[in-house]
Amino acid sequence: MFNLPNILSLLRIALIPVLIGCYFLPFESAAVWATIIFAIASLTDWLDGYLARKWDQTSAFGAFIDPVADKLIVSIALLLVLYKTPEWYVLIPVIVIIAREITISALREWMAAIGEQNTVKVSFVGKLKTSFQMLAIGCLIFDNSLFGLPIFDIGIILLYIASVLTISSMWSYLRAAWPVMKSNG
Repeated sequence: MFNLPNILSLLRIALIPVLIGCYFLPFESAAVWATIIFAIASLTDWLDGYLARKWDQTSAFGAFIDPVADKLIVSIALLLVLYKTPEWYVLIPVIVIIAREITISALREWMAAIGEQNTVKVSFVGKLKTSFQMLAIGCLIFDNSLFGLPIFDIGIILLYIASVLTISSMWSYLRAAWPVMKSNG
C-alpha cells in the first residue's frame, strides 16, 4: 500500500491545503508560490502512474487514490481561480470540467462494480485533456504577465481547449460504456 507511487498520490492531497494557503497569502509572490505548489502536484500526477507501471507497483489502493487525488487538486484549484475571477467565461469551463470528473468517476465506479472496468480505461484524449487542464490551471493561478505575455488570458484559452477535450473524452467513455449500460438496465 505504501509504495512511492501511492505516497506521491497522497502527497498531491496533502498539497491541497498548502496550495490554498499560498493562493491567499497577502504577498505579491503568493501567485508564484501557489503556481509552484500546483506544478509540483501536477508532476506527481504524471510521476505516480509512470512509476507504478515501470516498477510494477500498481495496486487497488493506487487505482483508488490516484484519481481521487487528481479530481481533488483540479477541482479545488479551479474553484480557487473562480473565487478570484467570478466571471461567466471562467465559470462555464469550470462547470464542464468538474461535471465531467464527477460523471466519469461515477461511471468508472459502476463499471468496476459490474466487472467491466476495462471498458472505460483512460484514453489518449483523456491524457491530452489532463495536460491542457494542468497547464491552463497553472497559468490561471499564476495570473501575472511573464515576458510581456498575458499568462491569465493564455490560461483561459487553454482552459477552453481542455473543456472541449473534456467533452470529447466524456463522450468517448460514455459511448464505450453504452452497450454495457444498456444491457445492464
